[in-house]
Amino acid sequence: MANWQRRWAPYIFISPFFIGYAIFFVYPVLRALQLSFYKQTGIGSPATFVGLDNYVRLFQDERFLKSVFNTSYYALGSVFLIVPLALLLAMILNNPRLPFRETFRLGYFTPLITSGVVVAIIFRLVFNKQYGLINNFIMKPLGLPEPGWLLDPMLIMPSIILVGIWRYTGVNALYFLAGLQNVPREVQEAASMDGANRWQIFRHITLPLLRPTLLFVVIIAIVGSYNLFSEPFLLTGAEGGSNNAGLFMTMYLYLNGFRYLKFGYASAIGYMLTLIILALSLIQLRLLGAFRED
Repeated sequence: MANWQRRWAPYIFISPFFIGYAIFFVYPVLRALQLSFYKQTGIGSPATFVGLDNYVRLFQDERFLKSVFNTSYYALGSVFLIVPLALLLAMILNNPRLPFRETFRLGYFTPLITSGVVVAIIFRLVFNKQYGLINNFIMKPLGLPEPGWLLDPMLIMPSIILVGIWRYTGVNALYFLAGLQNVPREVQEAASMDGANRWQIFRHITLPLLRPTLLFVVIIAIVGSYNLFSEPFLLTGAEGGSNNAGLFMTMYLYLNGFRYLKFGYASAIGYMLTLIILALSLIQLRLLGAFRED
C-alpha cells in the first residue's frame, strides 16, 4: 500500500492542473478547430459540415481583409516604431551616471500594468476633438488644424499606434536594458581603444550581443499586435469606427462569434489569426538568425 501511495501521489497532486488545462484549453482549441469546418449560427442550431468553405470565404470577405490590413499596420508600427524607441530609451537608462534611474524604470513599467480599459478611456479623452488634450494644448496654441483623431479614417490607426507607443515602449525598454547589462563592458572598451566610434561599437558589438533580447521583443510585439483587442475596441467601437478603419482581427472574430453568432466562421478567423502569427514568428526567427549556429 505504501509503495502504491509513493508511486501515484505525485501524479495525484499535479492532476488538478492537467485536468483544468485539458478542460479549459485543450478541449476548446480542438473544438474550435472542428467547428471551423462547420457552419453553425446560434446556440443549439444544427451544425452543417462545409469543409474548407469558411476559410475560402475569408479571402472573399472585404471586412476580414480590412481587419488583416489594419492589424498588420499596427504590427508594423510596433516593430518599426515601438521597438527602436524602446532600444533608444534602454541605452539612455543604461548610462550609470543618469540620476533617478530606478525611478524611471518603475515609471516605464507602470503603463503595462494599467488596465487596457482604463488606458482606452483616458485616451478617448486625450483624442477628443472638442476638448481633448492634443487639440487644446498642442494643436490650437500652434495654430494647427484640430483633427478628429478617432473620427477621421486616416488618423484612427496612427492614434491607436500612439497609444501602443505610450503603453509598450517602457516595458520593452526594460527588456532591452536587461540585455544591455549583460553586454561585457570590457569588449566595448577594447573596441573603443582600438579606434572604434560609438556607432561602430553599437553596430558590430552591442547589437549582435543583443540578438536574443531583440528576437524576444520582436516576437512579443508581433504576437501582442495580432492579439490586441481592448484598446481599439474601446477607442473606435466594435465596428472599428468610420469605414472600419480601426477594425482588428480580434474585433472581427468577436463580432462574428458573439454578435452575429456565426461560430464556425469565427473559429476559422481564430485559426487564420493563429496561422498568421505562427508564420510571421517563424519569419522573424529566420531573419534574426535564431536557427543559425554561431
